[in-house]
Amino acid sequence: MPNGGNLYITLQNADLATDAIPTVNPGRYVKIVVKDEGAGIDPARISKIFDPYFTTKHTGSGLGLATVWSIITKHGGYVRVVSELGKGAKFTFYLPATTSVLHIETKSSTVKCPISDRPTKILVMDDEEAICELITQMLARFGCTVATAYGGQKTVALYKQALEAGAPFDLVILDMTIPGEPGGKEVINDLHALDPNVRAIVSSGYADNSVIANPTAYGFKGAIVKPFISNGLREIVGKLRGQP
Repeated sequence: MPNGGNLYITLQNADLATDAIPTVNPGRYVKIVVKDEGAGIDPARISKIFDPYFTTKHTGSGLGLATVWSIITKHGGYVRVVSELGKGAKFTFYLPATTSVLHIETKSSTVKCPISDRPTKILVMDDEEAICELITQMLARFGCTVATAYGGQKTVALYKQALEAGAPFDLVILDMTIPGEPGGKEVINDLHALDPNVRAIVSSGYADNSVIANPTAYGFKGAIVKPFISNGLREIVGKLRGQP
């Protein structure tokens, strides 16, 4: 809202009947409504706002709402948007309610990459600084050391440098799409030329991408879909680091 305005957030319990929302199971939900008084959304674009990498901003990544959609739907929920140009937008979220009692584990535990007697060294390629920071924080919690690169050329250069220094990376995580630079599908070929034994994981916001569906056919050892989940990242890193 560049000209100011109010942001309204409401939460309430909701009971959805059968077929109330075709793709959602009936039952109890928490309904969250976020409404602004901004410029609204162009009707021609409203059907695309949840698509990965779709953005109308020069500095936008197009992953914000795609991430929201992915998280909500993976939890069995639903997102709906209503907007009119000049009159703001209203997003409605439905999340399944539960009557289960949450048991909090009070015993602290340290999670580490279950691999060897030295830290796992990982190179991450992604054009989004925020994503690089997130992955670095996750992997650091597992006892891994992480280097990041925001493009394909830098990634290949860092990998080559480490290889020549006798301290190669144990794993590489490559984003599929890097605007203006080679993406993971191209970079993996360059890495294989340097090191036939490279272990690489491909990442993408598109779960139905052919490379994500069959990563080994493209030279990868595994695949992971954005948004990253800590346990899923730890599992694939631990599994692939232990491979010969």
